[in-house]
Amino acid sequence: MTPLARGAIFGLGAAAIWGGMYVVSDLVLPVIPPFTLLSVRLLISITVLGVIVWRNHTPRPASLRDIRRILWAGFIGFGISLGAQFVGTDLSNAISGALITSASPAFILLFAVLLLHERLTTARIAAVALATIGVVVIINPSAADFGSSAFLGNLALAVAAMTWGLYSVLVRRISSRVDTLFFSFLAPVGGLILTLPAAAVELQSRPIGPVTPAVIAGVLYLGVISTALAMWMWNRAFALVDASTASLFFFAQPLTGAALSVLLLGQAMTAGLWIGGALVGAGVLLAIAGDRRSTSVAAREALDGLHSGDG
Repeated sequence: MTPLARGAIFGLGAAAIWGGMYVVSDLVLPVIPPFTLLSVRLLISITVLGVIVWRNHTPRPASLRDIRRILWAGFIGFGISLGAQFVGTDLSNAISGALITSASPAFILLFAVLLLHERLTTARIAAVALATIGVVVIINPSAADFGSSAFLGNLALAVAAMTWGLYSVLVRRISSRVDTLFFSFLAPVGGLILTLPAAAVELQSRPIGPVTPAVIAGVLYLGVISTALAMWMWNRAFALVDASTASLFFFAQPLTGAALSVLLLGQAMTAGLWIGGALVGAGVLLAIAGDRRSTSVAAREALDGLHSGDG
């Protein structure tokens, strides 16, 4: 199996798992406040992956510099991005969470250009523009009440999309030197630097509610499946595939999340969500189509160069 095929399996699998995460979060967040739940989720992931790292004697990073980079990436991805995502889902709803954060692939493309020096093509610029318009349509700031919890939730979800794009590109940047399993184990520690103090503050005004078996099952799903397993799969996908290609895998998340929200939670699909989601999807697909055309042209030019050299 080629690296692209393996990367697609890992990336699509992770995104599909996260699509279901919004439904579970909607059920658990009324009982456990966002940063407290996120801290528990990260601690579970660290424990599970730590046992696997210990049992498999996974190679450690070569330097303290790599460790600092992993912790910084974790602070952005697990602290800022997932924190904003949980707050947004708590204040908004599962469908908005799934669709707004689907702008992440466009942000991945943008940060890939800035940090990985990938070529910024017209198709990529148009993709970022389409995705941005889609997010604005979903949030609808002109008609929104800036004091409403739904608008603030959607705004937090937009922040989550942007910072997740940055985190994913940092994974690609670091993965050439660090084992994926060790990266996935250590990065959540960086997230705890932000989430633990935030949890301590929020618990003073919003204590944990009644913990039922269903809530426990939801927390375990979020910690073991959505974090330990899905994060490793996502990180592995970006270790195997270029960021511009791997960004497409994220698009499985809003499709899964929206479908499960309608089927299990009875949430309605509004016109703004349909239009905004379509624009975000169009932006992502446009970017991928442009990357494929660029790859084909580069391959033909290389082949022509070889033929010229033979002549």
